[in-house]
Amino acid sequence: MQPKAVIFDVGKVLFDWEPRYLYERLIGDDRALEAFLANVVTRDWHFQHDAGRPFAETSAELIAQFPEHADLIRAWGPRFNETIRNPIPGMAEIVAELDAAGVPLFAITNFSGEFWRPFAAAHRDLFDRFQGIVVSGDEKLMKPDPAIYRLALDRFGLEPGEAVFVDDNLANVTAASALGIHAVLFTCAAGFRDSLVRFGLLAP
Repeated sequence: MQPKAVIFDVGKVLFDWEPRYLYERLIGDDRALEAFLANVVTRDWHFQHDAGRPFAETSAELIAQFPEHADLIRAWGPRFNETIRNPIPGMAEIVAELDAAGVPLFAITNFSGEFWRPFAAAHRDLFDRFQGIVVSGDEKLMKPDPAIYRLALDRFGLEPGEAVFVDDNLANVTAASALGIHAVLFTCAAGFRDSLVRFGLLAP
C-alpha cells in the first residue's frame, strides 16, 4: 500500500534528549556527574514517567533512597526541558516540507504526559503542524508495545500501510514493521529524506 502520512518519534528524531544537559549545569565535578547519572536519575527510573507514573511519586521514592541528592532529584521535574537541547539538524525543515506538500503528520512518543505539555508548548511552531500526537505517559502504553501503534493508527484514521513511521530505536521500528507500517530506522535527516523520496512523499 502506498503511504500517505508520516508518524514521527520525538526524542532523538526531532529533538536531542540527554539528561546530562541539565545536570552538567548543576554538578561541577565530572566524576560526581557520571556517578549521579549512572546510579541515581537513571534512564530506567525516568522511563517510569514515560509509562505514566507521576514525578511526585517517583521523585519521593528516589529521594528516600538518595536523600543526599534531594535537591538534584527535585530539579528533574521543573527543569525537564533543559534535558532537551537542540532540534535534530534538518528535521524541522523536513517537517515543514511535508506539511507544505499536504502530507498528514503525526507522532508517537514515549514521553511523560506532565512533561510533554510544557515541552510541546515551547515548540508550538513545530507541533502545530501535526494532526495528532500519541503520548505514552497519557495512554500508559509505551513503544514497542504493539498496542500503542494500534491505538495511534485508530486515532489517526490510518491503515498500517498508509503510514511511514520513523524512530531511532530498532525495537520500536521492528514492532511497527511487524504490524505492516512502513518503518524507518532514523540515523540522520539526509537518510530519512532519501526514504521519503523513495516512498513518493517528497520530491527528489
